[in-house]
Amino acid sequence: MEIRPILSSLLRNRAGAVLVALQIAITLAIVVNAVYVAQQRLSHIGRPSGLDDQNIFSFWVNVYEKDFDYLGMVNADMALLRQMPGIIDATPMSQMPLSGSGSSTQFYSLPDKKGEKAPANYYLTDDHAVKTLGVKLSAGTTFDPNTIEYKPDPDQSWAPTAVITAALGKSLFKDEPPLGKTFYDDQGHPIRVIGVMEHMQGSWVGWDKLDHVMLTPRINPDATQYAIRTAPGEIDRVMADVEVALRKRDPNRVIATPMKKMSDMKLQSYAGDSLMAVTLSTVTGLVVIFSALGIFGLATFNVNTRTRQIGTRRAVGARKRDIVRYFMTENWLITSLGVAVGCCLALAAGFWLSTEFQLPRLDLYYLIAGVLGLWVVGQMAAWQPSRKAAKVSPAMATRTV
Repeated sequence: MEIRPILSSLLRNRAGAVLVALQIAITLAIVVNAVYVAQQRLSHIGRPSGLDDQNIFSFWVNVYEKDFDYLGMVNADMALLRQMPGIIDATPMSQMPLSGSGSSTQFYSLPDKKGEKAPANYYLTDDHAVKTLGVKLSAGTTFDPNTIEYKPDPDQSWAPTAVITAALGKSLFKDEPPLGKTFYDDQGHPIRVIGVMEHMQGSWVGWDKLDHVMLTPRINPDATQYAIRTAPGEIDRVMADVEVALRKRDPNRVIATPMKKMSDMKLQSYAGDSLMAVTLSTVTGLVVIFSALGIFGLATFNVNTRTRQIGTRRAVGARKRDIVRYFMTENWLITSLGVAVGCCLALAAGFWLSTEFQLPRLDLYYLIAGVLGLWVVGQMAAWQPSRKAAKVSPAMATRTV
C-alpha cells in the first residue's frame, strides 16, 4: 500500500491527528514511568525480611509498682511462654523489627571514631532472640545465657558482645569475615562479634541501611515487650492462650492489647508503598483507556467524514480488506508519531524522577514494552472503525453525490 496518499490525507486534516499523537506521547511518558515506579515499590515490598514474619507477634508488658522485681517477672514469663503448646520460642526485646519504631547509633571499625563507620539499628534482647525471630546464622553462635546484662537504657556503655548482620559486618570490615572482629561505639567501647546473621531487616523499611542490624545481650528493666514465634498456623490460637496465661500468672501488671502480629506491622510499614503502587496502577489504567478512546474517536471521525471517498475506492475495485488496511495504516502512522515524541518525554521524565527523588534510572526494557503496548492498543482501538469503513458499499457512497 502507498503511504503517500495516507500522509497527504493526514496533512489535510492534521489537527485531529496531531492532538491524538500528542495524547499518545503523553500517555507513553506517564505509563512507562508510572509502571516502572510501581514495580520499584512492589519490589521494595517483596524484599525478604530474613525473619519468620508470618508467625511472630509481640506485646508490651508494663508494671507501675515501685521497686518491682522486673527481671524476675521477665524470667518467670519467659519460662512459662517457652513451654506452652504452639510456641517455638519467646524473647524480651526493646523494640520490634518492621514496626517503624526502633533505635540506631553509629559504630566504627577502630577506636576513637576512626576507620570504617556504619549506622546500626540495635535491639536489646537475650539468648533466645535468634530462634524467636527465625533468622539464620551464617557464622558463630548466639549469646551465652550467662552474658545477658540487666541494665537501664539508655546506658553509656554497651555489652561486650553482639550478633550482627552480614551487611553491617561488610560495612565495618569490608571483605574480611566479621566473626571474631571487634568494633567500637562513639565512646571507644569495644564490642566483639560472636555471631553473624545472614540477613535481617530492622525497624524502618524506608531506610537505606535497613539490613544494618545488631542484637545486644541486655534486658531493659523499665519497659520491654515480648516477642513470640509460633508454629505455622497457630498464631491466632496462641495469642489468645498467651494473654490468658500471663494474666493468670500475675494479674498485677499491664499487658498491652491488642497484641500485634509482625505481618500486620509489615503491612503498616509498607502502607505508603502499597498505596503508591495501587495509585500508579490506577492512573496507568485510566490513561491507557483515555488514550484508546482518543484513537477510537479519531478513527471513527475519519470514517464518518470519508464515506464518499471510501465508496469511490470500493467502486473502482478496492476490497474490504484494502479499506481496513488503509485506516489501520493511517492509525499506525499517527500512533508511531506519538510514540516517537513519547520516547523523548518518557526519558526526560525518568531522568527528572531519578535526580529529584533518588530513584533508579528508567530501565529501557520498560520503554520498549510501552512502545509495543501502545502500538497494540492503538491498532485495537482503530480495528472496529476500520471494519465499519469496509462495510460502506459503492451504492451508498454514490447517493451522496
